[in-house]
Amino acid sequence: MNLFFRRTAAGSRKSAGLGICCAVLLLCSLVSAQSKSSGSGQTASTLEGVLAQMDTAAVQFRSAQADFTWDQFQKVVNETDTQKGVVYFRRNSKGETQWAADIQSPEQKYMVFTDGKIRIYQPKIQQVNEYDAGKNRAEVESFLELGFGGKGHDLQKQYEIKFEGNEDVDGVRTAKLDLTPKSAKVKNMFDHIIIWVDATRSVSLKQQAFEPSGDYRLAHYTNIRLNSKIPDDVFKLHTSGKTKTVKGN
Repeated sequence: MNLFFRRTAAGSRKSAGLGICCAVLLLCSLVSAQSKSSGSGQTASTLEGVLAQMDTAAVQFRSAQADFTWDQFQKVVNETDTQKGVVYFRRNSKGETQWAADIQSPEQKYMVFTDGKIRIYQPKIQQVNEYDAGKNRAEVESFLELGFGGKGHDLQKQYEIKFEGNEDVDGVRTAKLDLTPKSAKVKNMFDHIIIWVDATRSVSLKQQAFEPSGDYRLAHYTNIRLNSKIPDDVFKLHTSGKTKTVKGN
């Protein structure tokens, strides 16, 4: 959350589930002075140890906010498009997943996922595109939690996981995990996904999703604030009276 949003905004007519999961898939890093200290403990050096650490950290997880850079590489034209902004994630008092992104460049856009719906607001053209996750809601939320506070062993329900060792990302020790989707539908979209996870906080600092075509998206997040209060207003679109809403399939 990580790819799909970008395609949806561009008018792709693939399924809502396809259009939802891409941007939410690729979220979350922790590059503060606190995260660079040794006070958070050491990331485990085995797959089972990493998953267990993620399980423990996920219990304490409530919200996250981060600055992001999303790089989308398109193999056919050998070009990379870059978007920058701020993302927000939280579980509300009802246990529901909420997500928002404020894309600030190269063009301003706002995205929110609340009440099982994706809404993408483009101020430049005064339009909101709305997509109902419907039966794909659980799948969408699982993608969100891939970056934010997801339990380690829950990953094994949806992915074959390979532990690729420990690597430093911006001074933070991470576990590099290579995820291959078990679902045929997801595998049609992503051949595999690599995450660099700070297991002691259950957040991934980088994520790279590879499509069968050879395209990929690399997400890198900085300045994360965990478990701070995020105003309700963040998860609402602030449109003008001239804004029209277009509902997608």
